[in-house]
Amino acid sequence: MSEVLLVNDADGVRTLVLNRPDAYNSMTSALKEELIAAIRAAAGDGSVRALVITGAGKAFCAGQDLREHIKLLQAGDPAPLRTVEEHYNPLITTLMELPKPVIAAVNGTAAGAGASLAYACDLRVATESAKFLMAFANVGLTADSGASWTLPRLIGYGRAMEMMLLGQPVRAEEALRIGMVNQVVPDGEALKVAQELAGRMATGPTTAYAKIKEAMRRSAAAALSEALEVEARTQAEAGATADHREAVQAFVEKREPRFTGR
Repeated sequence: MSEVLLVNDADGVRTLVLNRPDAYNSMTSALKEELIAAIRAAAGDGSVRALVITGAGKAFCAGQDLREHIKLLQAGDPAPLRTVEEHYNPLITTLMELPKPVIAAVNGTAAGAGASLAYACDLRVATESAKFLMAFANVGLTADSGASWTLPRLIGYGRAMEMMLLGQPVRAEEALRIGMVNQVVPDGEALKVAQELAGRMATGPTTAYAKIKEAMRRSAAAALSEALEVEARTQAEAGATADHREAVQAFVEKREPRFTGR
């Protein structure tokens, strides 16, 4: 069993816990590789109908492990300069293309690539003490892990640029106000609330969720004509599912639908 990434399953929900609490769950090469593998495994596991990502201890994820990073730089190892292409890009692509809903339970600080990881999830539940920090410029770097794409789409170009250039933290209540997170809960409650929400979605029309995710992602940077084409295709695909027929039948019969994800 992995020590840096914990995996728990319950009622169709898989929870991934970044487990380096003493280092604020900062990402080493080992953690990045295990996280990519775990998300890919969730994509291919039919028993997993929703995914929750959180961190152990007091932080969600502090981003890149700079201790590992500086040791490699000082040793002349080229690995730090390759990690965006080898780790962060595949991680974000795999997460955003996962055909299942993903919820980030942000239980504390989310900084740099850790904040970017939360932005790449479909929904974000944050504790009252959580904060988001785009710390790249503070260490002489630029954005990675998809933040230049995801963050402006959540909060707008101007506010995203402010976070990137000034490196000032945004606390939970402000994050909620500007649309960075979907819900703020008391400290210690983020994982419970996220798992309850994921559990509810796990009983829903998961194929339709996958099609919604695809249409939203494709349309985010598309012309109207392309967005309409994607909507037409994904709607036709969703309309052909057993879940759609069940939902319509349930509506007619005035009962709750029983979704199977097919």
